[in-house]
Amino acid sequence: MRTIAIMNQKGGVGKTTTSVNLAAALARRGKRVLLIDMDPQAHASLYLGIEPTAGAPSVYDVMTGDASVASVSRNAAARLWVAPSQLDLAGAEVELAGEIGRERILRGKLAAEQTAPDGAPYDYRIIDCPPSLGVLTINALTAAEEIIIPLQPHFLALHGLGKLLQTIKLVATRLDHPALRLSGVVFCLYDAGTTLAREVSNDIRNFFAEEKERNPGSPWAGAEIYRTKIRRNIRLAEAPSFGQSIFDYDPKSNGADDYADLAAEVDGCKREFAARNKNKSAPRKEPPAPEKPAPNGAETAEGKIDPAEPSVSYFAPNPLSMEID
Repeated sequence: MRTIAIMNQKGGVGKTTTSVNLAAALARRGKRVLLIDMDPQAHASLYLGIEPTAGAPSVYDVMTGDASVASVSRNAAARLWVAPSQLDLAGAEVELAGEIGRERILRGKLAAEQTAPDGAPYDYRIIDCPPSLGVLTINALTAAEEIIIPLQPHFLALHGLGKLLQTIKLVATRLDHPALRLSGVVFCLYDAGTTLAREVSNDIRNFFAEEKERNPGSPWAGAEIYRTKIRRNIRLAEAPSFGQSIFDYDPKSNGADDYADLAAEVDGCKREFAARNKNKSAPRKEPPAPEKPAPNGAETAEGKIDPAEPSVSYFAPNPLSMEID
């Protein structure tokens, strides 16, 4: 059984979308999956049509009371169960402030529960972390063995990555969880037609390649950049309003195709992933760039000279160039 935390403290990068649709894709592959919603906003629960009503059993009861994860879980689809959240979970950090071992509450609850409600063991437990680095996120990290970071390939989205890596190292070393590791980074809201997306993805790929040599013992030394990139797709934005995963809402969309590919990668099915992407491997034919008029009447091959256009680069230093403590 694999327990994976989907983590990023920045909102709007596709964290909950990835948590829900990766869990749904793995369930469609025949795996038994538990999705744990640790975000007080309850977006993962809402995504699958579970209303966070007051008084209903939720992760709040697991974190602050004696409830088990199984007792609050609900069946959302075939082989997919959800431990829902609700707004009361936002107060859990205050309530747990004086609790001894508050960082390991979820870890202890999950250690006692290895089987799905149908009696068979879970294959995957996916934890949707809140967009912050508080007690709830620390609980998710101490309970997980793997982390996947969804990242939007924009410059500002990179700034929090160093902090995320420091948090992972903190949990691995100071909270006695040496098995914790970063499995990889998946790019969401990806637009292959932009120079920025390509530059950011290349920078992150180079960063992790250098870290593998510089810090071979770090929790992120074996991290990979998933080959699957989640493309911008309006269907992914529409699906939550219908309380459905992308596979139920529009199984023929690019979003469904991309998350099925990601699930194949996460599940370690390289042959299937290669077969699914065989038709995607052909390079895109870009339309020819329109000719630009030569400025100031300069000479070209036809009698005017068109100066070379300068290459586009970042307007600020790459935040990943900083040292990770």
